[in-house]
Amino acid sequence: MFQYSNESNREPSSFRDPAGFLFRVQGKLYRQVNQCYQSTYDHLMASGFYQTLTNRRLMVSHEEIFDIPAQSTECYKLLQPELVPFVSYPYEWCFDQLKQAALHTLQLQLMAMEQGLSLKDATPFNIQFRNGKPVLIDTLSWELYNENQPWVAYRQFCEMFLYPLLLEHYTKTAAILLLKHWFSGIPANYTAQLLPWKAKWNLGVRLHVLLQSGRKDSQDSNRSRPIRFSRQKMQHLISHLQSVVRSLQPGYPKQSEWNNYYASTILGQDYLKEKETIIAGLIKDRCWSGVLDLGANDGHFSKLLAPHAGLLVAADFDAACINRLFNNVRNDNLERLLPLVIDLSNPTPALGFGSVERSSFMDRAPSQLVLALALVHHLCIAKGIAMEQVAAFFAKLAEELLVEFVPREDEKVQLLLVSHSFDFPMYNRNHFEQCLLYYFEMKSVQEIGTTGRLLYWFKKRN
Repeated sequence: MFQYSNESNREPSSFRDPAGFLFRVQGKLYRQVNQCYQSTYDHLMASGFYQTLTNRRLMVSHEEIFDIPAQSTECYKLLQPELVPFVSYPYEWCFDQLKQAALHTLQLQLMAMEQGLSLKDATPFNIQFRNGKPVLIDTLSWELYNENQPWVAYRQFCEMFLYPLLLEHYTKTAAILLLKHWFSGIPANYTAQLLPWKAKWNLGVRLHVLLQSGRKDSQDSNRSRPIRFSRQKMQHLISHLQSVVRSLQPGYPKQSEWNNYYASTILGQDYLKEKETIIAGLIKDRCWSGVLDLGANDGHFSKLLAPHAGLLVAADFDAACINRLFNNVRNDNLERLLPLVIDLSNPTPALGFGSVERSSFMDRAPSQLVLALALVHHLCIAKGIAMEQVAAFFAKLAEELLVEFVPREDEKVQLLLVSHSFDFPMYNRNHFEQCLLYYFEMKSVQEIGTTGRLLYWFKKRN
């Protein structure tokens, strides 16, 4: 028998599913399974499907526990789920991350049907990435399969996976960011309006967008008609969705100033090699549980740091760079590296109900080591952020900080300055050091070759 707690420790993101919820006790994460979900949970465990999913690393594992109090009298089971190293959100993903998460969801649905189960939820918020591979994190996403009923999560899959992918594929714009505003998915009628005319000749668009956008008007008149389905129809539906998703490609340019940065637009290979040598010397024999690479570009230095990190989050505003890095991670089995699309001048805010359902990037990202290479001049000049604010920003995230300062005489800084009428007189080495030393102690500073660029190692003051 469970004891019951009088305190509410629920996670603010976990309240929509009557089957159960997440909660914390003494900082540890648990999941309560409610009595209304008993038959489905028992089927999941007894069928062997749970073991198959967890053995293949397709879903997080859990342990049933009995030594903490339940959160309500509705409790059937208490679970301690396996943790993912970093929680990210779909509007922080590149195209191929969302695409792989979509294909993972469809694969799970096909597998579940063979075990008498079906996904009742098809949201990317239930998917996280581990070593470049998607994994389902919600043990309660299943329901018992009724082959006479259509897939209850079909519309959610379309609005949260398929439509953003279609919009990016056809419009060549950052449509995934729309999920930040359409929190429950992009509606079919809006998707139909945003897609170009040529897209509407595509069979997948006609079936999954145009047909769905016209259904709402006719739902009331057809409500009394029974909807009949079959296992074969369901399999055809999922297979067709798989085919549509696989055919979609990102609209990122093959070459740009940023996604070709280390190949052609840096100061030269000597500069790159010198910076690699300095960093390799600094991190030798060091390890950190969490490393954050800000302005990571295509992850050149992220890959250098990743073997020294329990997890390295590589953040950059350029989705093309992050997409290339994600495919490197996935194809080359690079472990402990998570690429994310983050605009550091406008990082992901807290969102959802009460502005607490999804936490901000700043709340999730603090790390033992922060890397900020060739970044400060972009924040201060291109984005107009004062050096004091940049220093405070680093202080919120970093215990240790490896940061590059590019002097105003540098060609890249001069290119930024000529595009502004303001001269940014406070952008100089002395002011940079003064601002950082307010929060950090300087451990070392080294010039990168003969470029005049400086690489600083700071440690947060106690």
